[in-house]
Amino acid sequence: MTLKTTIDADLKTAMKAREELVRDTLRMIKSELMNREIELGRDLDESEEIGVLARGVKTRKDSIVDYEAGGRVEAAEKERAEIAIIERYLPKALTDDELRALIGTLAAEVGATSKRDMGKVMKVLGERYKGRYDGKLASKLIGEVLP
Repeated sequence: MTLKTTIDADLKTAMKAREELVRDTLRMIKSELMNREIELGRDLDESEEIGVLARGVKTRKDSIVDYEAGGRVEAAEKERAEIAIIERYLPKALTDDELRALIGTLAAEVGATSKRDMGKVMKVLGERYKGRYDGKLASKLIGEVLP
């Protein structure tokens, strides 16, 4: 079952159960996926779908920071609930320790020896594990791993 098919089925279930937050979030996800397909002019592959979902999570995390800074706690909570819904469709996220170990392995694999080679490691990490890690954290950890 493809991600779009799964989201469609879950959207129908949410509509029948009158779960407004789930319904609205799934509609937004579906819209973002369709917009990306239109932009590219073709169907998305699995990694591109995951990228769209990961971007949605990142956007909502940024919104949470802004809402909390502005004292809008209820809006921040709504964003957190939407993130939880979106994360159901993303692959399991890597823990910090898993990411650190993976970065060490990938750095050796691509021959990265200094921080100047950070781009090589990030490229391979992005290709293989898209949507399973936080980019800022990965960048920080690569800086720690590479001298």
